[in-house]
Amino acid sequence: MPYQELTEKIIGCAYRVHNVMRFGFLESVYEKCLLIELQKLGLQVESQKPIAVYYEDQVVGQFVTDLVVEDVVIVELKSVRQIVIAHEVQLVNYLVCHGQAGRATF
Repeated sequence: MPYQELTEKIIGCAYRVHNVMRFGFLESVYEKCLLIELQKLGLQVESQKPIAVYYEDQVVGQFVTDLVVEDVVIVELKSVRQIVIAHEVQLVNYLVCHGQAGRATF
């Protein structure tokens, strides 16, 4: 897997934040904590990065990612008790970068 080492670092940082902060804060608090942890590892991280969405080579909208790590991994934070279908759909839309449905570019 090409990004396994990077994603393992990101997940490790997320667990550190979870172990310290526990439950009950807004996503923005966890985002800032995760940003700190990732930067401590020397990773390049962008917060609240807008990403253009294209359809047939035309910009049709944009969405904002929570974090982009090393310009290759999108991190979408959720501060919920349970992931629901709407969360999964949002993540799948982020993953659709090329194809008939459209593409998103940084």
